[in-house]
Amino acid sequence: MSSSLIIGAGMAGLTTARELRLQGWDVIVLDKGRGVGGRLATRRIEQARADHGAQYFSATTPAFQEVVQELLADKVIAKWEPAQPSPADTTVDQPHYIGIDGMNTVAKALAKNLTVHTSETIVSFRVDDSQWLVETESGGQYRADALLITIPAPQALALIEKSGFPITTADKSALSAIAYQPCLAVMVALHQPSTMPNAVRYDTGDIAWVADNAQKGISLGQPSITIHASADFSRTHFDDDLNAIGRQLVDQLSDLIPADNISTIQVHRWRYSLADQRHPAPFLKAEAPLTLLFGGDGFGEGNVEGAFTSGLAMANFCTADL
Repeated sequence: MSSSLIIGAGMAGLTTARELRLQGWDVIVLDKGRGVGGRLATRRIEQARADHGAQYFSATTPAFQEVVQELLADKVIAKWEPAQPSPADTTVDQPHYIGIDGMNTVAKALAKNLTVHTSETIVSFRVDDSQWLVETESGGQYRADALLITIPAPQALALIEKSGFPITTADKSALSAIAYQPCLAVMVALHQPSTMPNAVRYDTGDIAWVADNAQKGISLGQPSITIHASADFSRTHFDDDLNAIGRQLVDQLSDLIPADNISTIQVHRWRYSLADQRHPAPFLKAEAPLTLLFGGDGFGEGNVEGAFTSGLAMANFCTADL
């Protein structure tokens, strides 16, 4: 039985794992986070939920549309039409979908029946005895025939350097060319429902996007708002005090969020949010003694569907190659 190790439990990693498992592979997914999903992220804040990463997704390819139909049938996702699409949305005319209980439920559904080890920080990888050997901070050791790395390219490069693995100049150049915009995400629990549209986007200024999680239907019994700062603001203030950042952005939305309606503010830093300079192909096959692939939303079309397409392409390559 062929085996694979997948680093990263976001959309790309989970898709690859699902497809390889269907082909009879032995698959293990490792992720440093406490749960699966990456930017398919939902947070509990007081008695509310807030999607603070990807806000929704579309499906334009037959393969992803098939998965979407499965998720719809299982009542994991639902259609949702934002009053104004996100500035990064390139599928305005396509149906939009959200997780019924938040975007993270999509990742949890995809991870069902997979072997996923969370809270596992990778410290090195190398070839050992005709297999890949991956070691983690906790002392774990994992072996497989193929290694697929789906974390953001800068993190992948840092792991390569820390491992001392000799990648070629061309592969290093390809990974180094991938660039991401940062994003500061603000979650605001409210006392009362807001009067704003279900989503508002801004083409200029410090704020790029505001969404009402209650109107999305995910916010339990307490309403909440998600704010995404613009890339420029996020880049400038990324390391600033989170409380000050949250208050600064919320104060700019006093017309939508009156001060007396604010209960709690939390802020999350996304260092690698939107991949605005991507590798043209859905994955990169590195020069290595054994199968070594890099993929994710920094490859191909980007966004949630692009990450799915990347994961599917990596799985198809592995099944053909091995």
